[in-house]
Amino acid sequence: MLDEEILELRRKLHESIINEKDYDKTYRLSIELDELITKYYNKKLTKKKDTDVIEM
Repeated sequence: MLDEEILELRRKLHESIINEKDYDKTYRLSIELDELITKYYNKKLTKKKDTDVIEM
């Protein structure tokens, strides 16, 4: 699931920062994490939209 992927990437990013790994790798992980978070919230918003009831 998406939330599990986010947690795993977050863990990898944290590890990369703590261990002072290559900046490019850390940056790539950060970008990937941002993209997953964006997908997660877009999915939530779409789901919410689908369940909203239009009142007249």
